[in-house]
Amino acid sequence: MHGRVKVKSTAQQEEEKRKEREKKLKAFVSARDAVLRKRSAGEHDEEALQLTQQLLSSNPDFATLWNYRREVLLQLETSREKDEVQKLYESELHFIEACLKVNPKSYGCWHHRSWVNTRLPQPDWTRELGLCDRCLSLDERNFHCWDYRRVVVKESGVSVEQELQFTDRLIGSNFSNYSSWHYRSTLLPQLHPQPIHSHRVCEEQLLKDQLLVCVCGRSELSVEKSSVLQAELQSCNQLLELEPQNKWCLLTIILLMRALDPLGHEKETLAHFQTLKEVDPMRSSYYSDLCSKFLIENTILKMEYAEVRVFSLSNKNLTTLCHLDQLLLVTHINLSSNQLLRLPPQFAMLQCLEVLEADDNAIESLEGLYHLPKLEEVSLRNNQICKLSDLESLASCTKLTRLDLRGNPVHKTANIDSELSQLLPLVTALSL
Repeated sequence: MHGRVKVKSTAQQEEEKRKEREKKLKAFVSARDAVLRKRSAGEHDEEALQLTQQLLSSNPDFATLWNYRREVLLQLETSREKDEVQKLYESELHFIEACLKVNPKSYGCWHHRSWVNTRLPQPDWTRELGLCDRCLSLDERNFHCWDYRRVVVKESGVSVEQELQFTDRLIGSNFSNYSSWHYRSTLLPQLHPQPIHSHRVCEEQLLKDQLLVCVCGRSELSVEKSSVLQAELQSCNQLLELEPQNKWCLLTIILLMRALDPLGHEKETLAHFQTLKEVDPMRSSYYSDLCSKFLIENTILKMEYAEVRVFSLSNKNLTTLCHLDQLLLVTHINLSSNQLLRLPPQFAMLQCLEVLEADDNAIESLEGLYHLPKLEEVSLRNNQICKLSDLESLASCTKLTRLDLRGNPVHKTANIDSELSQLLPLVTALSL
C-alpha cells in the first residue's frame, strides 16, 4: 500500500544473507587461489604481502598464508638496509595486532608475532609486554597470550619477582583467574625452591600461598562455597582428633576458619597457632608473625577501620605489623605490651597520627616514625632503644612535644638531656 515501508520477510532476509556469504566466499577463494599460484611460482614480492594481508585480515587462522608471508619477508629482508628492515617488521607487528582484534586467540597470529620479533634488529619487548597486559585484561584465560608472555618475559629479562607481583594483581582483581594461579605455580619453584628438591616450592612459601588463597577467597564466599568449606572444616577437625600434631591439618583449619568467620573463630585460631609453634618450633617466629597479621585484621574488622580514630592493639603478643594502609585516618594507636622489635617504614603513611603508645615491647628501631606532621606524643617506655641515633627520625616530626623514654638503655648516654635538647628542640615534656 502507498505510504508504507515494505518490510522484508525472514525468508527474504535469510536469502540475502546467503547470497552475501556466497559473494564473500567467492572473493576469498579467488584471492586464495591467486596467492597459492604466486607461491607455487616462487614469487616473493610486495604484491604477495598485499594479497595475504587481504585474506588474513578476515581469517587470521590460515596457517599456509602465514608461512608464505614469512617466506616473502625473508626474501625482502635480503635487499634492504638495517633501518628499512626495522620498518618492514614494525609494520608487520601493526598488521598482526589488527588480526588479533579479529581473533585474539589465533595461534597463527601469536606464532608469527613471536617469529617477527626474532627478525627485528631492535625488538621492543616493553611494547610486547604491554600488548600482553592489554590482551589479558580483555580475556584473562587467553592461553595463547600467556604462552607468548612467557617468551617476552624470557627475552626482555623481566624478573621472576616482577611476574609474581603481576599474578598478585590479577588474582587480587579476580580470585577465579585460574590462568594466573597456574602461572604463579610455575614461578614459585623458581623463586622459592626447596633446598633438596629444587622443582618444588619451599614449605614456608606454601604456607604463605595458603594464606593468600584464604584472604582472596573470602571476598567471593557464596552460599555454595560456604557449605563446601564447612564440610571441609568438619572433616579436618575429625582428622585433628586422630592426629593432634598434624601441622598441615592445623594450618588448614585456621585458614578455613578465617574464610568462614574470622571473628567468631578467634579463640580457636589463637589456640591452634600455639599448638603449631609447639609441634613445629623451627617456624615458631613465622607462625607468630602470621598470628599477628590475623589479630590486626580482626581488630580492623571489629572497629570498622574506615571510621575509627583510636586503634588499640595492646597486649596481643604481636611480633609484626601489617595493614597499616587501612589505618590512614587513625589519630591514636596503642601498641603497648607486645613483642615488636621495630616500627616499620610503612608507619610513615599514617599522616593523621597524633598519639603513639608503644610501651613494653622490644623496639630497637624507629625508622617508620618520620615526617608525621600531626604526631604530638610518643610513649616508648621499656623498650630497647640504645643510641641517640635511633631517635633521629623523630626530628622530622615537627609537632612532637611529648616523649617518654623511661626504661630504655639510651638513658645511660652521657649528657643525655642536653643531647636530646639539641636533637629534638621542640620536645618540652621529656621523661627519661
